[in-house]
Amino acid sequence: MKYTWLGHASVRLEIGDQVLLIDPWEKGNPMFPQAQRDAMFAGATAILITHGHFDHIAGLGDLARELQVPVYGMVELMSWLAATEAGIATTGFNKGGTVRLGDVAVTMVHAVHSSSVGRDGPPIYAGEPAGYMIEGEGRAVYVSGDTDVMADMKIWDDLHSPDVGILCAGGHYTMDMTRAAYAATKLFRFKTVIPYHYKTFPLLEQSADTLKAAVMPGVRVLDPDPGVTVEV
Repeated sequence: MKYTWLGHASVRLEIGDQVLLIDPWEKGNPMFPQAQRDAMFAGATAILITHGHFDHIAGLGDLARELQVPVYGMVELMSWLAATEAGIATTGFNKGGTVRLGDVAVTMVHAVHSSSVGRDGPPIYAGEPAGYMIEGEGRAVYVSGDTDVMADMKIWDDLHSPDVGILCAGGHYTMDMTRAAYAATKLFRFKTVIPYHYKTFPLLEQSADTLKAAVMPGVRVLDPDPGVTVEV
């Protein structure tokens, strides 16, 4: 299994027979590794979207058309995309639902956040935000999306036993490093934790040191630079 951070909350995850792009925000993302663009998107098989905020979907229609890959996410958001972005294939589902992508199962789970589209004028409701449990190769990966820590996480650990947690940890708009560490330590039994949704803007946390200091002994925290692929 391979993880590549595309900057901010954008992820490339290679698992089983799938190359998944999760919230692949390129246009306007100051951390996106533009010099490696072709490699970052090469072989993509599907796009997963957690919610509708611009820093997760800006440029999505153009990218999906370019790559000719389907987009999966919350049903209301997928309906909006289907109506506003010609030429892309969308599949909407909902929390607790699972879609199969080749050898990989993707289950949508709850996130405590908001979701809307449009930056000019009043925001447009885009369904609820979500995270994902991604299962393949006999393993499970939790991708939090934008969320705060919540008791639901213990249930998902019981149901899915993820050994990798990709956790938003920037604070202000999501949980910070301390709260992410609580989730990783008290609610999950991860072997590997990867923070994301941080560093991008001055308002967000700039270091993963607090998370590294707080996790249980034996749990590794990975914080690679954007564009660097690591084995998980």
